[in-house]
Amino acid sequence: MDDVADAVGVSRATVSNAYNRPDQLSAQLREEVLRAAKKLGYAGPNPTARSLAMSRTGAIAILLDTNLSTAFSDPALSVTLDALATVVDPEGHALLLLPGDGESGGPRAERVLTAQADIAVACSLADGAPALTAVRDRGLPLVVIDQPQVRGAARIGVEDRAGAAAAARHLLDLGHRRIGIFSAQCLSAPRGGEMNAEEAGNSRFHDTRERLAGYLETLAEAGVSTADVPIWEASGISVEGAIPSAFGLLDRQPRPTALLCMSDQLALAAISAARQLGLSVPGDLSVVGFDDAPPARWSEPPLTTVRQDLSAKGRVAGELVLGLLRGDKAPAPAQVPAELVVRESTAPA
Repeated sequence: MDDVADAVGVSRATVSNAYNRPDQLSAQLREEVLRAAKKLGYAGPNPTARSLAMSRTGAIAILLDTNLSTAFSDPALSVTLDALATVVDPEGHALLLLPGDGESGGPRAERVLTAQADIAVACSLADGAPALTAVRDRGLPLVVIDQPQVRGAARIGVEDRAGAAAAARHLLDLGHRRIGIFSAQCLSAPRGGEMNAEEAGNSRFHDTRERLAGYLETLAEAGVSTADVPIWEASGISVEGAIPSAFGLLDRQPRPTALLCMSDQLALAAISAARQLGLSVPGDLSVVGFDDAPPARWSEPPLTTVRQDLSAKGRVAGELVLGLLRGDKAPAPAQVPAELVVRESTAPA
């Protein structure tokens, strides 16, 4: 910066303003400074030095519950994170992705402890994930998207139980009584396979427990016994990874006439498995998803699902991040509404 200042005949502060506060300089002077800097091989203020001076990295640690390939295959997460990034990008913040380790329901604690970030955003982590303890030990502000419920953290979620209840009520109104539940992963051991209601209710994921409760409570009110509702945990959250579990749920006697799926990805896996078994949707099997991510509208048939405003959830999370970085106190937890969207994957029993 001193070399550039000497070359132009201005102060070091003027060179700094050319990069950081261009409105303080005339367009002609700024262009002269940048031209001299380029000639001298100076690319601008060093980001590492700037972060040391400001005690800020400018990065937001995004804590994921799974590996990156699985996370990137989830369209619901993609929409939410894109909306979050749109909010924080104008403020100069970058996203630092920390993938889950596949066992603890979040990233490794030591990875969180060494991450150069000013704030953490937990995206659907499991209860008790060690990464959350690491966030607390570092004293980082925390924003939670969906789960878990962490005392003192800012959180944005969805009305999981109400949305699940609406889905179950829709199938009941169509006359279905043999209804199965295709559950998201619960971190059970072994992963995937049939579960009873108690096992599924002990899931380490808050949204899984809430959706399960919404389904079962609504079915019980209509006289469908919990013992008569098959529950199958997916062995993966991607469509491809969940298809083997969908086969297991459909290979039952009597076979369910309808499935309540805890995500659109699971619903699409169920539709694929049904086709491979020679079953038509919705002729032989009605399927309801959850999320209303873009593929739900493109599927064949178009998917009946529970809609949550994924973009709004991401925008709110981004605003919570900026607020905490400004020093605001964490507000009370908020929820986006859930509503049933009826398309062509459901029909009368």
